[in-house]
Amino acid sequence: MKKIYAFKQLILKKIKIIFLVVLIAVSGLNAQSQVLISLLFGEVLNSGKVEFGLEGGGNFSSILGMDTKKYVQDWNLGFYFDIKMKKQWSIYTGVLVKAKLGSGKLTDKDLAFLNIDTAAYIDDGDFYQKINYFLVPILAKYNFKNRMHVEAGVQLGLMYKVWVEFKSKSKKKTSVIKEFNKEMVNRIDAGLMAGTGYKFQGKEGRPGWTLGVKYYYGLTNVYKDKPGTKNSSIFLKLNIPIGAGDKARAQQKEKAQKRAEKKAAKAKEKQK
Repeated sequence: MKKIYAFKQLILKKIKIIFLVVLIAVSGLNAQSQVLISLLFGEVLNSGKVEFGLEGGGNFSSILGMDTKKYVQDWNLGFYFDIKMKKQWSIYTGVLVKAKLGSGKLTDKDLAFLNIDTAAYIDDGDFYQKINYFLVPILAKYNFKNRMHVEAGVQLGLMYKVWVEFKSKSKKKTSVIKEFNKEMVNRIDAGLMAGTGYKFQGKEGRPGWTLGVKYYYGLTNVYKDKPGTKNSSIFLKLNIPIGAGDKARAQQKEKAQKRAEKKAAKAKEKQK
């Protein structure tokens, strides 16, 4: 009974810490603060069943249903949880707290829909739709013995900032102008995601880094007044486990000791 109680207390403690990390992450802190938070909580959140760390990378996104077919490129930053299940299965989740989706090089038809007065812009340049989201993937992940993996599931997004960005470049200057249009975009985004990747061998009992690629296809409309507009994005990711080294080595040592004790017990039974 004492072991069961201690296990329940450990789970509750981890849930509280995870909730605190998510709450702090979505509260609007800058990227440096989010990295520091992950470093501070990494050792507490990692265990033999849960791998916690930073996820960074880039994405190439566009909005299907718009006249433009160009994509917009940006960087992602957040944290992840890889929760081990039975055999080679795990659940991959987390929060990308810095993630931008959108479309590149908007056409005159797109700009007319977005109510952008192009006559007010004297310099030559391009317009981009950019949308900041908190993104939460929830993926079932199968890990092959050769360190490759495949994953599939859903991704949820919470929009918090939207603008049309005008960029112009000349020999003398580079200018960026933003027109905010948050009222035109739906706050919630949801869709399907699938991906694959490779996990490198770690050193001294530490879990290795993971390189991967994921594709996201939105199922909800991006714009309130334009049906058929869906987010589409390719994500390139790098997972870096945080604070798992000492704990992982201790757990491996404990497992090795248990295996040795079982072998010794079996040997004694045979001698009898």
